Amino acid sequence: MATLSVVGTPIGNLEDITLRALKVLASADLVLCEDTRMTKRLLDRHSIQVPTKSYHMHSKLSRTEEIIGLLKVGKNIALVSDAGTPGISDPGSELVKRVRAELKEEIASGDIKVEAIPGPSALTASLSISGVPCADFTFLGFLPHKKGRETLFKEIAASERTMIFYESPHRILKTLESLVKALEGSNKKVTVCRELTKIFEEVVSGLPQEVKSYFESHSDKVKGEFVVIVSE
Repeated sequence: MATLSVVGTPIGNLEDITLRALKVLASADLVLCEDTRMTKRLLDRHSIQVPTKSYHMHSKLSRTEEIIGLLKVGKNIALVSDAGTPGISDPGSELVKRVRAELKEEIASGDIKVEAIPGPSALTASLSISGVPCADFTFLGFLPHKKGRETLFKEIAASERTMIFYESPHRILKTLESLVKALEGSNKKVTVCRELTKIFEEVVSGLPQEVKSYFESHSDKVKGEFVVIVSE
């Protein structure tokens, strides 16, 4: 049976990987990566030597067809992202969609399998240490840069659910400014998680203006990937 294994990998600390994930990576015929250099660090850390190939948002159609072809001839392929679980705000979901569509009969007959190898996710990691209501939440991924951005901030302000999204260091201050405006007059709290699982892991929480002021006065901490949570 050929297998496409969707493997969760560390979001920071390279020891945050399951025994099953290590076994799958070590036995794969090919590991598909967002960035082969990032994945090589992980593989080297755990003494795994397998071929790697890039698969990212700019990968051409031919790369997807190549992967489908490898599955058809019985190869075992592991799909990883730079950090966390593939398919969550990265192009992995598109590959899985294509495989399920084009190899539907082979999957139904048991000749090919698509399997989840669970692992870290910045989304769940941030919820676990933020202390916010999380029985009911909405995940927005990365917010759009322009079109629809202001509409989303209005939805965030109006929602009774906890709202979560990812942000880059280049836009975090601008985003916090937008939240200050959108949440004006409300009692909603903003929580920002950064450097998750790394040495300088940090959670900053408070009123929108308080969180914005914190990062404005600590410019040295405007780095890495951010998880932003808006809650009651």
